[in-house]
Amino acid sequence: LMGMVSMGLSGQGCVCHTRALVQDTVYDEMIDACAAMAAMSVLGDPFDPGTTSGPIINGRQLARVEGLIAGGRDEGARLVVGGDRPGGDLAAGNFVNPTLFADVDNAMTIAREEIFGPVLAMIPFHDEDEAIRLANATDYGLGASVQTSDVKRAIRVAQAVRSGTFGVNGYTVMPNAPFGGMKTSGVGREGGREGIDAFLESKTVVIATGDSLF
Repeated sequence: LMGMVSMGLSGQGCVCHTRALVQDTVYDEMIDACAAMAAMSVLGDPFDPGTTSGPIINGRQLARVEGLIAGGRDEGARLVVGGDRPGGDLAAGNFVNPTLFADVDNAMTIAREEIFGPVLAMIPFHDEDEAIRLANATDYGLGASVQTSDVKRAIRVAQAVRSGTFGVNGYTVMPNAPFGGMKTSGVGREGGREGIDAFLESKTVVIATGDSLF
C-alpha cells in the first residue's frame, strides 16, 4: 500500500506519502515488497490504459526530483531500486523510474522535503512512541496513514500524529469531509462543513439597553 500511495501519479499528488515508517521486525520484508511493487510500474503515456506511472510535469521539477535523489545517495541512504531515468522511447521525456531508498535517517533531506516525484524513503522504528515521534518530526502535516489490525492502536496514532487527514489501512480524500493541513501545510479547510463556513459571513449585533454599553 505504501508503494502504491507514493508511486501513484508519479508521486505528484499533494497527499502522496514520501516517507514510510516501518517497524524493525518487518523492515526487510517491507523493503522487498515495495521494491517488487516499484518494479511492476509501467512508465509511459498517461492516456494509455496500460500505463501506471506517467511523466513528471516539467523539466524544472524533473531536475528537482533528480537532485533530491542524488542528495539521498550523498547523505548515505541505501538505494534499493530506481534512482535513474528510463531509456528507449521514454529517454527524451520527463520520466523518473520509481525509486526506493532504505536505511533512511529522518534528518536526511529526502525524509524532510516534499518531493513530488516517485520516491519513497523507508525509515525503521522500534515501537509506537518512536513512530509517532518520527512522524511528527517534520514541518509538514497534510496527510498520513497507519497500517494496523489493532483498532485501539489506530485511534491512538491517529490522535497523536499532527496531520490534517489521517488514513487507517487505506487513504482517500472525500468532498464531504474537511481537507487541509497542519503546520506549514496550509491554513483552513476545503470540503465538509468547514469548507462551506469559509464562504459565509458573520455579523455582530450590539444592542445598548441602558445609558452605556459598558
